[in-house]
Amino acid sequence: MEKKVFRYQKLMRPRSEHCCVPLCVVSARYNSTVSFHSFPVEEDLRKKWIAQIRRDDFQVNKNTKVCSVHFRHDDFMEGARLKRLKKGVFPTRFEWNRQEQPPRLSVWERRERPLTPDPDSDVDQEDMDFDVERTGHDYCSVPEAAAVDMVLHENEELKREIEDVRKQLEQTKITHRFGLRRFAGSDEDIRFYTRFATYNHLMAFWELIEPATHRMIRVTNSKVFKEPGNTRALPAIDEFFLFLMHLALGLKQRDLGHRFQVHQTTVSRIVTTWANFLYFVLGSVCIWMPKEKVRAHLPEEFHQFRDTQVILDCTEIRCQTPSSLLLQSEVFSNYKSHCTFKALVGMAPHGAITFVSALYAGSISDRELFKQSGIINLLTPDMAIMVDKGFLIDSLVPCKIHRPVFLTNGKQMSADEVTHTQSVARLRVHVERLIRRVKEHKLFDTVIPLSISGSINQLFTVACLLVNYQCGPLVKAWSH
Repeated sequence: MEKKVFRYQKLMRPRSEHCCVPLCVVSARYNSTVSFHSFPVEEDLRKKWIAQIRRDDFQVNKNTKVCSVHFRHDDFMEGARLKRLKKGVFPTRFEWNRQEQPPRLSVWERRERPLTPDPDSDVDQEDMDFDVERTGHDYCSVPEAAAVDMVLHENEELKREIEDVRKQLEQTKITHRFGLRRFAGSDEDIRFYTRFATYNHLMAFWELIEPATHRMIRVTNSKVFKEPGNTRALPAIDEFFLFLMHLALGLKQRDLGHRFQVHQTTVSRIVTTWANFLYFVLGSVCIWMPKEKVRAHLPEEFHQFRDTQVILDCTEIRCQTPSSLLLQSEVFSNYKSHCTFKALVGMAPHGAITFVSALYAGSISDRELFKQSGIINLLTPDMAIMVDKGFLIDSLVPCKIHRPVFLTNGKQMSADEVTHTQSVARLRVHVERLIRRVKEHKLFDTVIPLSISGSINQLFTVACLLVNYQCGPLVKAWSH
């Protein structure tokens, strides 16, 4: 008899009857070929139905049904318009017994095998050889050398294919994973994400700091410092890449977390760890240059001011307005009309940053910032500094000052004073260009939240020091 196959269909009836048998998903709502049958009234037969279904703590009511899938074909009355069960039958077809499918014989049972000869019998070797020829198998024979070579050749080809697939998979992972290796082939992307000119330029800087990363003190989730050796969520070079992206693009920590597939708090710890690490590593290198080296690299434009040791200027970055009125008065800058942090930056005549002060409250004056920055101790009488008009520091320094001329009593400047002012302004503008390079790190374009005020000094100092490694000369002619 041909086995009837039940197929699930679209909605056929508005009513919804379900089968109560475990592992059965038949429903009258979506199947018009299956009938549903209530439990019998007879107590003994009902108990037999319940025992067959195998459900613990099973309560039967008038809506409890069993579908026709669980009955044999001969359990139904013939000739009836609707499927009706014969008297006394019970369900026997279930997922756990599969009575409709006879058990499959094993390979050992399905295959015909020659009888094993009895050692005491009269079967000789010729009969055994005949059996081998008849069955076509000799399991004791040694394979031929050609067959062995063919198998080895196929194995080598499979190994090569597996290796190629593994390389493709690794390349796919690199392509889809956001990390430094993904952009290694594009200097334009490296410049966009890190402010370094090229990938090779970035890797040269990485080779300088990589030996010190093994002694890095990492910030943990408990906000205490632990010894090195903790497991990293990212490789060290990708953590460095994340930190540079935070500086260069000013991306939020949540955005960086989505890009690198780490938690936002992990990004915060990585940024703080690398800010402290680079602050101490780069800060351990003395950037203040002796006057002999400064004059050895002095550009031609400074021939009138050959004694210039450093060009100084102040810069400010905006910060979030504190809720305290006292703090507001401390950090409010009249020059920017906003709450700011203020720092003093010094540049050698050939364009390298040679001095960076700590950040101070925005209300501090240029004179007071110059006094507290500590640069006075680095100056000697045979040096000269170049500053703007606002630096009234003549009584503080032991050296000469190159500064634009002030108008006194409303008198017009003489020709020599105009020439001197123009010469100083033309050279002093380079420090403003250098500070603009620092602020090309987009983190300082936005309002700095007070939540990172504890590490903003390290972040700003690192951004200033990185400019010496990231960019080329301010003027192309100075590269020679």
